[in-house]
Amino acid sequence: MTEAVEYDVVVLGGGPAGENIVDRTRAAGLSTALVESELVGGECSYWACVPSKALLRPALARSEARRVPGLAGAVQGPLDTEAVFAHRDYWTGDWKDDGQLDWLDSIGAHLYRGHGRLYGVRKVAVTSPEGEHHILVARHAVVVATGTRAVVPDLPGIAGARPWTSREATSARRVPGRLLIVGGSVVAAEMATAWQALGSRVTVLVRGSGLLPRMEPFAGELVAEALTEAGAVVRTGVAVEAVVRDGPAGPVTVVLEGGETLEGDELLMATGRAPRTEDIGLETVGLTPGDWIGVDEGCRVPGHDWLYAVGDVNHRALLTHQGKYQARIAGAAIAARAAGSPALDEGRWGAHAATADTEALPQAVFTDPEAAAVGLTLAEAERAGHRVRAVDYDLGKVSGAGLYADGYRGRARIVVDLDREVLLGATFVGPGAAELVHAATVAVVGEVPIGRLWHAVPSFPTISEVWLRLLEAYRG
Repeated sequence: MTEAVEYDVVVLGGGPAGENIVDRTRAAGLSTALVESELVGGECSYWACVPSKALLRPALARSEARRVPGLAGAVQGPLDTEAVFAHRDYWTGDWKDDGQLDWLDSIGAHLYRGHGRLYGVRKVAVTSPEGEHHILVARHAVVVATGTRAVVPDLPGIAGARPWTSREATSARRVPGRLLIVGGSVVAAEMATAWQALGSRVTVLVRGSGLLPRMEPFAGELVAEALTEAGAVVRTGVAVEAVVRDGPAGPVTVVLEGGETLEGDELLMATGRAPRTEDIGLETVGLTPGDWIGVDEGCRVPGHDWLYAVGDVNHRALLTHQGKYQARIAGAAIAARAAGSPALDEGRWGAHAATADTEALPQAVFTDPEAAAVGLTLAEAERAGHRVRAVDYDLGKVSGAGLYADGYRGRARIVVDLDREVLLGATFVGPGAAELVHAATVAVVGEVPIGRLWHAVPSFPTISEVWLRLLEAYRG
């Protein structure tokens, strides 16, 4: 019989959320074990945020440089594909997690390589790649941070077509001549931007009405417009019915509703995510395998005072930075409960409540142009029953934007709660716009009154001067 090993905390899943839980619990002096079946660092470090941005940065820098007088003529050639790939490989550590392992050692956390499953209350069973078995017992908490996987719809012919998911799209080592992308999500928009810039002829097929459907409509419209000008084809209101691949390495054909066919060399299915919970032992604690794990504001699973879920797996906010935020919140709660704290600060914006997940969720999309937003869109605010006003401004009319690049095109919007005169949300679209969103995040989280924001003077000549223009437009 396998001997059980006790820890204060056991963390199932070593992505960014899991790593942050480990960091917080070890900082509180709690012994912590981390269980990971792949690479410590998770999806973000090796197949999502990091490699995608490494692929996108040269594309965005070249696009912006081509609109700067005195520099444009020097950057008209193609990207150095091998150098771009080498830069990406560097940032993923060539898909090795040695750096993360050194960090775990430095803080005194214990890593168990292998597949982990809940094994009843406060227990996790681990099977290593070599077939060894371990039983880990948590004195205070088990935290599930297993993340999500890409969803590929069950279309006729899809298995034999071997489509790319986000993993293949960020780790591929050759540029396909023709890339078909199905979906309108962030993955679809960013990978269309990256691979078009690297030399692929990109076609994006969107079932809905446009790209980036979770943002203000103008964000997806501006991104689609720029992709089209770069040579990509963006089609909306279309659905794929079947997929056919001509041999192991041959072209791939998608069949649309109505019978139209399109041919490409690779097919990326950017069609959503599902929780990685189908084989982690949820049934042993009364939960349903394959489901998202519901949690309270402190990321604790209702009815299980020892079980937490952080990151994508709880479906609160499928963004790396929010998973890390949840881990900081849950880590503080675990440490407080372990120390015997009689009461936690679980109210709105409390130290043990992940309020930002629902009230001030920020996101940056690294397309050309960039799109960034925080809080509620106009439509979301109206659906929630707020009395609101949206104020828009053409980013290209700001002096800093004109100096940033000739022909700068962009747009900004703030959504103002008219009863309280605070911001509920903000959206910025344009080159470099991702760097604008944190100021808006501070304003939304802090519920800073419009009257006080009037005294937050933006430096001239920066693109941030758009804040002054938006407030002027609001105040009339």
